[in-house]
Amino acid sequence: MEGGAKGKEKKKPLDVFNDFKARHAGLLKALTTDVEEFFKLCDPGKENLCLYGLPNGQWEVKLPAEDLPPSLPDPVVGINFARDGMPQKEWLSFIAYHCDAWLLSVAFHASGRFGFDKADREKLFDMINDFPTIHNLMTDDPETQQKEQPTVTDKRKNKSKPNPSKRASESQGKLTKLQKKYEEEEDDNGEDIGEEEEGEEGWDIEKDDEEMQDETLCGACGEKYQEDEFWICCDKCETWFHGECVKITAATAEYIKQYKCRPCSSKRYQS
Repeated sequence: MEGGAKGKEKKKPLDVFNDFKARHAGLLKALTTDVEEFFKLCDPGKENLCLYGLPNGQWEVKLPAEDLPPSLPDPVVGINFARDGMPQKEWLSFIAYHCDAWLLSVAFHASGRFGFDKADREKLFDMINDFPTIHNLMTDDPETQQKEQPTVTDKRKNKSKPNPSKRASESQGKLTKLQKKYEEEEDDNGEDIGEEEEGEEGWDIEKDDEEMQDETLCGACGEKYQEDEFWICCDKCETWFHGECVKITAATAEYIKQYKCRPCSSKRYQS
């Protein structure tokens, strides 16, 4: 499916579907029969790695394409960062549904590149819809699940995955108790505890933060910070980026111990 040059036979929906199946097989192989090798390659100490399914039915873990725009849509970036931050079964499931999304994007990309009309797209996606997803195969097939190596779960058998909402509610409960305690002390002493600590200096800090946010520009698109947007900072050059620009979500960022932007990653590999 890497073709598309003039003079070649026009691609048909079946050609794109066969490419889809081959890439699907490669990704499934990485997450099941080759899971031990895949696990080792996804070292959290390395840069933002991606899992690619190849047209020959194999798979590959590597950095995202450097050419922009890429010849194919990029898979989810940074799968290695979350490897040790969650149970292995959950990590593989997380990658599986991102693989399914990537396969669909590659197929849709091909349908546009090869000039498919509505009827051709309908044929293509009818075939895809009748094909089981990687995530379905990972979660529904007992034999597939048994092939997962127990490395992470053995090391972390006494540790459960952090639950942000649970921790937030627990913290809020503790805060409420402290508030009640301080309110009772204020009633007894007739003083407002903590009010002296909250002076002009605290307001200046908040003001500085707001000014810094207003002046911060995304290192990828050059746009200013907007309220309620997720941003991530490179730990190497300290440049801020929209999560959307570097394809990292807030959920994925929770498992990133040290983030390096693409320019800094490239510098490391060039040196």
